[in-house]
Amino acid sequence: MRTTLIIAALATASVLTGCNSSENAETEASASEYTPRQYMQAINDIGRLDDQDQDEARKPGELLAFAQIDSGDVVGDFAMGGGYVTRLLAIAVGRDGKVYAFQPDEFIAYNPDYATQQDETVRRYSDEEGNPVNVFPVRAPLTQPGWPEQLDTIITVMNLHDLWLPTFPEGTAEDTAAMLYASLKPGGTLVVVDHLAQDGAGAEAADTLHRMDRELAMATLTAAGFELDEESDIYSNPNDTRETNVFDDAIRGQTDQFAWRLRKPE
Repeated sequence: MRTTLIIAALATASVLTGCNSSENAETEASASEYTPRQYMQAINDIGRLDDQDQDEARKPGELLAFAQIDSGDVVGDFAMGGGYVTRLLAIAVGRDGKVYAFQPDEFIAYNPDYATQQDETVRRYSDEEGNPVNVFPVRAPLTQPGWPEQLDTIITVMNLHDLWLPTFPEGTAEDTAAMLYASLKPGGTLVVVDHLAQDGAGAEAADTLHRMDRELAMATLTAAGFELDEESDIYSNPNDTRETNVFDDAIRGQTDQFAWRLRKPE
């Protein structure tokens, strides 16, 4: 029964996310075809009922539209954490798509619950024999995921700043940026969301505040070869001074965040 429900949901999602090829879509410009509404099947998926109390702040439909996720896409969730984005993508990519849910070895060593959360997320989208249907676990060192194939899109949410933590070897950020670039198909996209630090805060803000200096992030990603495709203000909060640790109760869940879609040139 569970397998049937999953396959049915994925099939429905394929129709919804594939609406760009419908008759009505012919009258719209391609850039305007990605809207939060087209991802309602993924947002309301029974596999993510526990996530929906976070949706107001995390804006799942807006994220998927900004990432331009299509049915059939092969997507990597880089440093999947608790699996919020993985579960969102599971239905959004449809039955013909794939989601590679990457949990770095270093993160699991820091918090073993990350391994459990990865297992539980993959199990939700597996058949009755426990075989993954379209969500596949990946565990490896941070800079060497070893994706099974090149990807259409990689999404990383609230993880970029971690690359500058002093617990990681020098050059981790640059090595990871190069890996992300190499992991994408030509024309593929990297979607990054992170907490903003004050301009010029540098790498120190990543450690002390868990925030990302915009200029440092962009310099690292463009040095790897990425080109900025679009920046969105969907997570903007001008009331955040960007001086407070993101885990402080006064600002937690309300930080000013940037959202970038960067592209690997064709």
